[in-house]
Amino acid sequence: MTFYEIIFYLLAIVLLASTVLAVSRTRLVHAVIYLIISFFATALLFYLLGAPFLAALEVIIYAGAIMVLFLFLIMTLRLEGKEPEGKSSLRAWIPAVVLGGISLILLITLLWVGPEHGVLLKPAMASPAKFGAYIFREFWFPVEVASFLLFVALVGALYLGREKGSEGKITKEAS
Repeated sequence: MTFYEIIFYLLAIVLLASTVLAVSRTRLVHAVIYLIISFFATALLFYLLGAPFLAALEVIIYAGAIMVLFLFLIMTLRLEGKEPEGKSSLRAWIPAVVLGGISLILLITLLWVGPEHGVLLKPAMASPAKFGAYIFREFWFPVEVASFLLFVALVGALYLGREKGSEGKITKEAS
């Protein structure tokens, strides 16, 4: 077993463990943290397999923008108060710290070795401009549908999160 196979399997374990923890958590903020760790592990797998541009997109779009949207919705809806009460201790964060630490160590290892890691896969080379042109030429409709669904989800969350007494009332200060 080579060094890169070991890194691959470690990343796969981190990815699977953090995804299972994200789905099984009752506290939404904890689930979002595990999902972010899962996205970072996915990005490291992309980098390991010779796709650094996809790794960057994974971090920027999913771990960045989508997770900020999820956290915004959680804070807007104030769902944390509706969850089961339990002891909030440091023990609940141990799996997140361990999985995040393993991901960080693997990231440093991959960056230290550099892109000449000798993976047998031949990377598909395309400039970001060509990739963007291809996506918006061939898949423009799914991209628009996904953006519209995110917009509808945001509007629905704001509608559900509004205060009960503010239905249709306009105050003099607002007009």
